[in-house]
Amino acid sequence: MNCLATGAKKQQENGEEKSQSKKKVKELRVLDSKNGQNLSIFLGSFRMPYEEIKNVILEVNEAVLTESMVQNLIKLVPEPDKLKMIAELKEEYNELAEPEQFGVVISSIPRLRPRLNAILFKLQFHEQVENIKPEIVAVTAACEEVRKSENFASLLSIILLVGNYMNAGSMNAGAFGFNISFLCKLRDTKSADQKQTLLHFLAETCELQYPDVLKFPDELIHVEKACQVSGENLRKSLDLMKKQISDVRRDVGDFPSAAEEKDNFVKEAQEQYEKLRMMHSNMENLYKELGQYFLFDANKILIEEFFSNLHNFRNMFLQALKENQKRREMEEKMRRAKLAKEKAEKERQEKLQKREQLIDMNAGTAKQSAGQNRKELSVQIRREIPYRSHQDGPSKAPPDPGWPTVEME
Repeated sequence: MNCLATGAKKQQENGEEKSQSKKKVKELRVLDSKNGQNLSIFLGSFRMPYEEIKNVILEVNEAVLTESMVQNLIKLVPEPDKLKMIAELKEEYNELAEPEQFGVVISSIPRLRPRLNAILFKLQFHEQVENIKPEIVAVTAACEEVRKSENFASLLSIILLVGNYMNAGSMNAGAFGFNISFLCKLRDTKSADQKQTLLHFLAETCELQYPDVLKFPDELIHVEKACQVSGENLRKSLDLMKKQISDVRRDVGDFPSAAEEKDNFVKEAQEQYEKLRMMHSNMENLYKELGQYFLFDANKILIEEFFSNLHNFRNMFLQALKENQKRREMEEKMRRAKLAKEKAEKERQEKLQKREQLIDMNAGTAKQSAGQNRKELSVQIRREIPYRSHQDGPSKAPPDPGWPTVEME
């Protein structure tokens, strides 16, 4: 029994020693528990040996490196000071937790964080260009469309003419122009019966007298895209691209692996940036010229604000045309309904009149027929009375039949 107890005790002690040893291996030495857990989850999702991850970063292997992978690495890789502390535990590699073992491996990559930032910039560069370029093109095209649209200029002249007519006799009469933001306020001025706005009146006037003006919405097709562009964000994006290219050019000398490929990328990126910067400069010049043409301060009126006003006015004008058409259709429908009602009433009156005439005609015919019958009856009586008197003798008078007295002519 004593032998059994001693064996059980030794087994328990051995188990506790193994448990303590296992716990000691998993214990984090430098990283905190949250960072260690996040890094463990990230490493578990790729299931790649740490040395292979290191080589992929050194070689900038884009077949393996993805944008999300590099972003997570930048986010989860320990800060340089902690990474240096982990590197000092290299001799105790087998006793470290997995996140810190990974830290030991990648700590040998020179300038790790700048390298990761450069890789991420390279992976995102094409997307950045594709995001910036269409915005510059849209604003440039919108500036040219607004400046060259003769129909839009004619519409502005009509609006100015109507405004001066309405303000005749006031301090605002005889104006030479108006703020472009006033266009969206045309819908706020309503007629006396509140059924129409000034915008509806202008749209109808153009339909009847200036039909070519109605083509202006088709001449401003890039205005919608331009109103979604933030000039400030566009400048910031270009400035950031310039800085990132400068950082990559500075750091590329510290990346011995595939240095030639990196040099080619930096050269290509710089060329793309110069083209975008030139396009952006041209866009800003066109917008300033537009400000001079429409008499507004291009430095105070933002690009998105100006084109938003034009886009909203364009939509409101088209909506006014549709509402005018709908109103005319409704008025025509009501006119036809009124005519149909009047026609039905007229037909009903005619039928009633004909019926009354027919009744009067039948009554006259019946009266005439009755008079004729009485005359014929009287003649017949006169013929029969002498005959009967001759037979019955003069002493007898004919019996009274009870008929009404008829005066004989």
